[in-house]
Amino acid sequence: MISFYTKFVANLLFPLHEQIKKHNTVAIRKSLEQSQWFSTNQILAAQNARLSNFLQKTVNHVPYFRKVFADANLQPSQIKSVADLAQLPFLTKTIVRENFDDLKSNKSGPVTLFTTGGSSGSPLLFLLGNERVSHDVAEKWRATRWWGVDIGDKEIVAWGSPIELNSQDKMRLFRDKLFRSRLLPAFDLTEEKLLGFIDEIKLVKPKMLFGYPSVFSLIAKTAQQHHIDLTQLEIKVVFVTSERLYPEQRDTIETVFNAPVANGYGGRDAGFIAHQCPQGKMHLSAEDIIVEIIDEDDNPLSHGESGEIVITHLATSDFPFIRYKTGDIGTIDTEVCSCGRGLPILKDIEGRTTDFIVAEDGTKMHGLALIYILRGLEGISEFKIIQESKYFVRILLVPTNHLTEVLKAEITASFKARLGANVTIEIDKVAYIAAEKSGKFRYVISKIQG
Repeated sequence: MISFYTKFVANLLFPLHEQIKKHNTVAIRKSLEQSQWFSTNQILAAQNARLSNFLQKTVNHVPYFRKVFADANLQPSQIKSVADLAQLPFLTKTIVRENFDDLKSNKSGPVTLFTTGGSSGSPLLFLLGNERVSHDVAEKWRATRWWGVDIGDKEIVAWGSPIELNSQDKMRLFRDKLFRSRLLPAFDLTEEKLLGFIDEIKLVKPKMLFGYPSVFSLIAKTAQQHHIDLTQLEIKVVFVTSERLYPEQRDTIETVFNAPVANGYGGRDAGFIAHQCPQGKMHLSAEDIIVEIIDEDDNPLSHGESGEIVITHLATSDFPFIRYKTGDIGTIDTEVCSCGRGLPILKDIEGRTTDFIVAEDGTKMHGLALIYILRGLEGISEFKIIQESKYFVRILLVPTNHLTEVLKAEITASFKARLGANVTIEIDKVAYIAAEKSGKFRYVISKIQG
């Protein structure tokens, strides 16, 4: 049964919050909850119609894409379907960086500068407007409600970002308190902190958990090791995102919390691409996001074939993402879901993953704890962190110019502060960061088992 307070938040407080921020979230969510039940053909037909309007607006107002269409001798009216998109070049992180100003619409509303979350050693800066944010929030909200929970239900979020109590964060904490969402900063995951997280979960008795699968898996294993029973808390669902979800993680989390795991796939740059329904399928946010699958030679693949995921986000008029290469691997399923939703299905997703790092004293911390150090320093283009042992860490680093001794000393001191004074930090200057044998990039690798 939905509580009175949850109804109050979902139907009044949160809509008021979105209205103040000039977001159309509520109307979009209601529309999405209708369109999800349309047939797949109906959804894709509406997608094609929206694509044509989006491209026309983009060519009219975005200098970069005006030139792209002119160079290809194309008119927006010639792109009538997803298949026609193959006539356009891909958008990559490098292109975004090199054409940042020209990618902004000259009819743009208010926009905010964002950066990718940090699983990549080379974060991307881009702009988000109210249109994109409204659609992203609405898509996540719709997927939340698939599981019988809503905004206003008690929630615990385990996330990698440190909390800095500036005025904006203080306001966010106040808002989260109203919405009954509690943030647990998942950085230095000592056993003491993990046990503290478990105590917090037991005290709050949330209806849902949200965060990294690796963190909730570690919390679950800690509960098992200490014979702590969390099966009676009546948690309805554990939402996980930002990392690849492994089968053993799902099994551990579901067993310990006695709740299903709902996977989500997407990114800050690409948007909320797919969400898992209670029947276990990952449904694409097809009203807003077009997904193409391409092979190693950038050729489009048919449904059922595995390749790189390329997205076109139809709610990015202020700073368009058209044929954006995500670097992730996946497959568009040829089957339909028994839940009855016509939204296409994405499967076999191999997204970026971030390992845990172990400090000298045995403290486990999320790899983002080290990524944020390097992200915050000037003079670094790309990097890869390899933990060979508790006492030896190698950093492969591509500098933007020269790798100075000052920069090396700053990196070493910051890493030792996290990992321990006796840990050797070796910094190797390299020309580029090579991919793994699978073709995927991993920016944090720990060779410590367990």
